[in-house]
Amino acid sequence: MDTLYFLLIVLGGIIAYSVITFLYQRRIVKTLNEEQFREGYRKAQLIDVREPNEFDAGHILGARNIPMSQMKMRLKEIRPDKPVYLYCQSGLRSGRAAQLLNRKGYKDLSHLQGGFKKWGGKIKTKK
Repeated sequence: MDTLYFLLIVLGGIIAYSVITFLYQRRIVKTLNEEQFREGYRKAQLIDVREPNEFDAGHILGARNIPMSQMKMRLKEIRPDKPVYLYCQSGLRSGRAAQLLNRKGYKDLSHLQGGFKKWGGKIKTKK
């Protein structure tokens, strides 16, 4: 019985953490559908936070690859005074990248709803 209570408390903690993270993320980053994303990404810094092999397999035309795993080391490559448009494969990593950028003082943050797998626009692949 004690094990059951322990598991319920752990599960409750995980759920609470997930809800708090989700609500925090909604407050700091705008989630844009494809049409909204297309309207503004050319005037912004377009960052693909996927790993290089994913980026090489196909990315949105004009995107720079700054993987989430390297984001802290490469912050100087992103200007804090310009809008930042982020995307990843599904939308999870770009949300985490937005949280990191927000903590470092970046304010105008947006990410693509559903990520690259939902993108229907022009893409570029490395040969």
